[in-house]
Parts: sequence; C-alpha cells; structure tokens
Amino acid sequence: MTEVEGFYIDGRWAPPSTAKTRTVVCPWSEAPIGRAPLAADGDVDRAVGAARRAFDIGPWPRMSPAERGAILRKMAASIERQADPLADLLTLEVGTTLVSNRLTSLAAARLLIYYAEMAEAAGVEKVRQGWRGAVTVRKEPSGVVAAIAPWNAPVFLLMLKVAPALAAGCCVVAKPAEETPLSARFIASAAEAAGLPPGVLNIVPADREAGEYLVRHAGVDKVSFTGSTAAGRKIGAICGEHLKRMNLELGGKSAAIVLEDADVAKVVPSVIHNGLAANNGQACVAMTRILLPRSRYGEFVDAITAGVGALKVGDPREEDTVLGPLISETQRARVESYIAAGKAAGARITIGGARPKSLAKGWFVEPTVFVDADNGMKISREEIFGPVTVIIPYEREEEAVSIANDSPYGLGGAVFTEDHARAFMVARSVRTGTFGVNQFGLDFGAPFGGMKASGIGREMGEEGFEAFLEPKTIFAVEGGR
Repeated sequence: MTEVEGFYIDGRWAPPSTAKTRTVVCPWSEAPIGRAPLAADGDVDRAVGAARRAFDIGPWPRMSPAERGAILRKMAASIERQADPLADLLTLEVGTTLVSNRLTSLAAARLLIYYAEMAEAAGVEKVRQGWRGAVTVRKEPSGVVAAIAPWNAPVFLLMLKVAPALAAGCCVVAKPAEETPLSARFIASAAEAAGLPPGVLNIVPADREAGEYLVRHAGVDKVSFTGSTAAGRKIGAICGEHLKRMNLELGGKSAAIVLEDADVAKVVPSVIHNGLAANNGQACVAMTRILLPRSRYGEFVDAITAGVGALKVGDPREEDTVLGPLISETQRARVESYIAAGKAAGARITIGGARPKSLAKGWFVEPTVFVDADNGMKISREEIFGPVTVIIPYEREEEAVSIANDSPYGLGGAVFTEDHARAFMVARSVRTGTFGVNQFGLDFGAPFGGMKASGIGREMGEEGFEAFLEPKTIFAVEGGR
C-alpha cells in the first residue's frame, strides 16, 4: 500500500483539513494499492493562498528565465531518476502498460527541460517598431494557474500544464484526478529536491466538487483543464462569468481516412495502435472512426479484424501486453453500454464485444471492432473512451472528408494514401487541431488542441508556453516627456 498522508502546499507536506480519503484499487488485480486524502474547500484555500503569496511577493515570477530554468532542470533530473518506480506505480494505479508508462514518465521530465530552454531563448522583453516609434513588448506570467488533469495519463498530462506554467513564471495549484491521487507525489518530491520556492507548486488531489471550487476561486487567474467535454463546458462557463483566462483540452472522436490506394500493411498497425489500443482505448486523440472505401472495404475489414485479434490483452506489467484493463468498474460498464448501443443500432461486431474469458479478475473489455456502421449512430458520434473502433464505408473521397468533419469534435485524425499531394489536400480539408499523413502522433514542438467541442487553446510547442504569458506594451518617450 502506498499511503499519502497530506497535500503538497507551500513547499511542504501539509495535513488534510478533513478525513476524506480515496482508496485506490488496481484495475487488473482489483486489490487496494494505496490511499490518499482528497482536498476539501479549506485545503484548496490554503493551496491557492500559498500560490497567491508566491506570485505576488515571492521570488519566482521575478527570477530570470535562466534562474527558473536551472531549477526546472533539477526537477527533470529528479523525475528521470525516479522514472522506473513512477512507471511501476502508474501501471498499478491506472492499468496502462508498463512499457508506455516508462515512456510517459521520461517524457514528463523532458517537458520541463523543453520549456526551460524555450523560456531562456524567448527572453522577457523585446523592442519592436510601432507606428509611433519604438515600443517595448514585455511578456509577463499570467498569475496563479489552476492545473486540472484527468486520470488516463495523470503525470504526463499534468506536466503539460505545470512545465510551461512554471517556465513562464506562474505559480500553480495542481489538481490531479481523484482516481489517481498517488502518482502526483513524484512531482512533489521532484519540486522538493530541486529547491522550488515555497508556494510555486501546490498539489491537491480532489473530487469534482472541490475542483469546481478551485475553478471559481478568486485567487486563481487562469484555468488549464484537460478532461471531458461536459466538464469543459461547465468550466468554460465559470471562467466566462469570472473573466478568467482558460485553456480547455477536451474530448475527441478522430477519424482515420483510408484512401483507395493505401497500403494495407501500413494502415493496419497505425489505425489499431493509434486507435482502440491507444492507452487501453482511454485516449482523447484515439482514431476510433475508420473510414474505408467500399472498393476495398472487405479487404481492410479482414486485415483490421485480424490485427486486433493478434493483440495481447492482460497483465500490463508484461512487456508484450498491448491492452490492459479500463481504470474502473464504472468505466467498463460505460464502455459495455456503448457496445450494447452499437449492436442495437444494427452495427456488426467482427471481433470482441465481451469480457475476456481467460481473465477472471480485472476490468477488462475485449478490443472490439464494429463494421457496417454509419456516422449517425451513437457509437460513431460520442467518445466511448475504451477499446472500441467503428468502421464506416464511403463511396468517394469527398464523402470521406464530409464524414470526418460531421462530428461535434475536432481533435485529431489522419489520412492514409500513397499520393502525397492528395494526402495534404485531405489534411487541409479536415477541421481538426492535429492531423497525420500515413501516421498519427504528437510532438513537443508542435501545438496540440482541438476545434469545436474538442476545446479552446493549445498545449505543447511555443503556443503552449505563450498560453501562460500576458503581453504588456510599454511606450517610452525619449527624455521622459
């Protein structure tokens, strides 16, 4: 059992104000693996107060980018040293594979270095020529940031907010999801080891009610949220009411458009591993709609079905496991309800659709492929967040683009073809924040975020850094007149 006894507030571990706790249950063994307190309003008040003092009168916003960068590099080194035990804990806490958790743990450390370097290169002030003469444009930190992350990749997704915010000079109150309160202690220990000044980073795992209290808090200047579209709408409304800055990275229902000339051997691994197999199917960017030309429909359906059938489902600690369990019994029930809805709507399952008979314990669902679906079905419109993909046929390339765009979401997607020019025509026609050609992936150096109900704003790249800065224009008349 991993026992977390308090919250990381004002540079130290502080006892909780109430006895409210969360027992974390391993998704594949169904055994308790840890316990942590959940923050109440009073704990949020203490965390925001510490961040407010650190921003208003503390040294962090007033340090040079190089001074902040030196501390962020020490944080990164601490996380790198702890990458293996962190990956082990994530596998227990979330149920995602040990292989992927090793990668995301190291990626979290790399984010700190990436944004330290970016802040140093960008500087704070630049002189530009305006119509009235030279002006100084100064980039100042946004203030106190509420960073709210989901449970599906808790450390990496939290670091997508914490790293650029700290590099920009902001102070942060981080709220990990109540489902994953254990792994965030590695970030806290890295802050301690690096000598991060008190109050600059505060970590308070909490439920949704305390999370809303944090969003509404008068001491918070900006909210950076990753999670469901439903929660994002509510947060957006609150931020609009209070005129807070916000960044919302929300859900998706991304489409993989397979053109007639596509190579089966290239398509199948990509649409599977970047689709229903991505993060046990619990990934907002997963390509869970596959659009196939009718002229090659049967060929691709057979190949995708065979590829899914070859995936190993089971213990996420084993190196060759591709799919572990869903995070909770509740999440499994949600996914199973969508499978039932797909059947009821007339879509046909070629593989999966049930619980693995060989796995007596754990919240597993077989990877499931629906075919003969149409884009109006519930399974085609809504984010399932599980190992389920929907295959939709189309007649013409223009129809495929139309189907891809006929979605409330606009987060990711890809096109597969041997014709580079056609690929870019399709890529420019699909309304989504990130789009791949014969692949799909994310890059630290490129902005990530969505259109439509997939969110507002961008993370990663220089855009992710600029999101935590406010431009100030300084006019100066020569001689002080």
